[in-house]
Amino acid sequence: MIPARGGSKGIPLKNVAPVGGVPLVTRAIRASEAAQTVTETVVSTDHGAIARAAADAGARVLERPADLGGDTVSSEAVLLQVVDALEQADGSAPDVLVFVQCTSPFISPDDLDSAVRRILDSSADSVFAAVETHAFLWRATPAGARGVNHGHTHRHRRQDREPQFQETGAFYAMRTEGLRTHRHRFFGRIAVQEVSPLHGFEVDAPDDLHVVRALAAVADPERFPIDVDAVVTDFDGVHTDDRATVSENGAESVTVSRSDGMGVKLLREAGVRLLVLSTEENPVVCARADKLKVPVLHGLSDKRAALATWLDEEDLDPARVAYVGNDVNDLGCLSLVGWPVAVPDSHPDVLAAARVVLTRRGGDGAVRELCERVLKTREGTR
Repeated sequence: MIPARGGSKGIPLKNVAPVGGVPLVTRAIRASEAAQTVTETVVSTDHGAIARAAADAGARVLERPADLGGDTVSSEAVLLQVVDALEQADGSAPDVLVFVQCTSPFISPDDLDSAVRRILDSSADSVFAAVETHAFLWRATPAGARGVNHGHTHRHRRQDREPQFQETGAFYAMRTEGLRTHRHRFFGRIAVQEVSPLHGFEVDAPDDLHVVRALAAVADPERFPIDVDAVVTDFDGVHTDDRATVSENGAESVTVSRSDGMGVKLLREAGVRLLVLSTEENPVVCARADKLKVPVLHGLSDKRAALATWLDEEDLDPARVAYVGNDVNDLGCLSLVGWPVAVPDSHPDVLAAARVVLTRRGGDGAVRELCERVLKTREGTR
């Protein structure tokens, strides 16, 4: 069960905020649906946009009653209402309930399965996600700071201290009967489901959203190949590091990666169509595109319109096209294709719009990385 109300204060409509181009609620649904032990995913919401995103992702949507939409309503109250609604609609309540939160964008389906199996094999009644920590905790008091889990005059080495576990809030698994009896998610024999620190990030504030968007390239469990028929790239900040050297006579030069050239060559040989699209008027754009043997459109005032025209002329399905960019003038193109891609140092709005965030920066093999991700889908045909 995924609670996803629309009244978030810190980040308006936080539950549909995109990370790696995918709304948070959709990410939670995908993790749940990918878990082998989960038989149905239910989203409880009071907002139309969240309900539409949840339904599109394949979840069963239950309308949350108005009296359960406030800031002070407990998660348990929502869980219990959903259990009652399911029992009334289906004739029975589920034996095991997994409470998944949208605010954790990198939930592993394997971790969900491990937690559920501990309930099913009766080794636990309630399980929660946590990361191991050896942090020294302090409490500030009027008399001065005091150690919570350590004595500040004698600090043991990390390897000599018993690990503690920090609750991530990502998910909780429990027996439904126990939840109804105790009216709380923690009861009976409580167990920790340890998760990777990369899967433990939680989005509560705007800064958290910036962090998880930047981490999507390495923490995202959805590091799938990119199955497309065409790859379109911006130039500055993608083929280059977004810097230029200007000589005394005004001539500009840029730095590119030789490895990108091999990636483009392999992509061409695999039959994938390519295009370089840029607002830049400098002849260096054409020079690099000619070197790569890739068609180029540059000096553009409206990149989105130019891309739409090219897709139409080439009879390409936008859903099967990747576009990689790095700045706000790429947002129109990113919104047009099925595979919006960003380099890791992109503008925050571009990172938010991207379905995939690469690990290599522009001018440092970003194009090669994208080419290799596309080529993985064609290995059986080469």
